[in-house]
Amino acid sequence: MFQVASHPHSSSFPTAPHHSRRESVVASSTSSQAPNPVQLPRRLARPEYTEVSKSSIIAAAPDLANVPPEYIRQSLRPKEAEMQAGLNALSPSHVPNKLSKSHLPSHLSIPLYHKSSSIPPVYPTHALAVYPSRGHDSQALIFPVHYLILAAHCARLPTLPSSHSQTQGRDHLHLPVVPLSLPSPHAFALIRKYLYTHSLDGVLKSLIPLPSSFLPSSFLPSSSTPSLNRETLRTLMTSNSTLTSLSRHLAEHALYNPSTLMIHVGHVKEFWQTLVALGVYDLGLLDVVDLAWEVCLGGLNVVNARRG
Repeated sequence: MFQVASHPHSSSFPTAPHHSRRESVVASSTSSQAPNPVQLPRRLARPEYTEVSKSSIIAAAPDLANVPPEYIRQSLRPKEAEMQAGLNALSPSHVPNKLSKSHLPSHLSIPLYHKSSSIPPVYPTHALAVYPSRGHDSQALIFPVHYLILAAHCARLPTLPSSHSQTQGRDHLHLPVVPLSLPSPHAFALIRKYLYTHSLDGVLKSLIPLPSSFLPSSFLPSSSTPSLNRETLRTLMTSNSTLTSLSRHLAEHALYNPSTLMIHVGHVKEFWQTLVALGVYDLGLLDVVDLAWEVCLGGLNVVNARRG
């Protein structure tokens, strides 16, 4: 089994102007017993940049041994539709959502669902069985993946076993099952989806609730579609009024309940931990973490002020 550390050394990064005087936030339990304060860091430290492993690239695609990783990442973007088609070709009823981590099969044989499409499918190469690195969860979530996608983006991912004889004729795909321990399997689901779609919107919406009026046209580049990018995120992070509005919306969505707010805090923290554990250094994702964490701390401040 593979295990990835959840707390590697990392460096800090500058804070946004919003709530700039607050060094940390204290959240308290609302139970009838004595309050249990939780001290939260002012910011989640960005990891130091580490380039992906050349050995993993070679294991995933030997013909790319001498190609710079950044070029590989760029060249994968136009192929995302083909890889999505490969994932969608797997018969859903034969891809388990979860399996017992103590009784994992060595391979999954999955029927292929052939759709009439102009997009030629590129089939996944492995099935990751992801389980939490802490706790006693006996189940592992199953994720079909393309090894090259992970090798090109995850600097701390262990080398996966070879995936020979993937297809059995035209009807089945033979995927090796690889156990992988991470801080949060559910956070990995978001990261995996992002690596195929590069939708920052989807990640942010999955981490914190957003008002329906989010992303007004004034924040969007005139020549782009309504979606988040790094420029938009930087604009949001420097807008006190927007951060305050998002923080208030989060507090209202949680019914001003600190315990409910802490669930969102936990989601953001686990997403960050899983990013760091995998060694994913994507500036857009790190910007989303910045924004989501800032909004969570702001929401807790709103609740604390309301409680007096």
